[in-house]
Amino acid sequence: MIGQFTAVYIKQGKWYVATVEEIPGVNTQGRTLAEAKRNLKEALVLVLEANRSLAHESHGRRAVIEEPISVAVE
Repeated sequence: MIGQFTAVYIKQGKWYVATVEEIPGVNTQGRTLAEAKRNLKEALVLVLEANRSLAHESHGRRAVIEEPISVAVE
């Protein structure tokens, strides 16, 4: 799955705090901007994987339809 999200980096003292605007809970930090970017990508992947796993668990044994969905947001 490939998606495009908005990363936000804010310098706070000696750290860069990083978040993803579109997905609450995706946040991290790094001592350098490069480290914050790497950490944010990892955090985003982990949150997306966890959300998918939780969704699958909530389906139980019910029949579900899953399909990709795309939207354009300005």
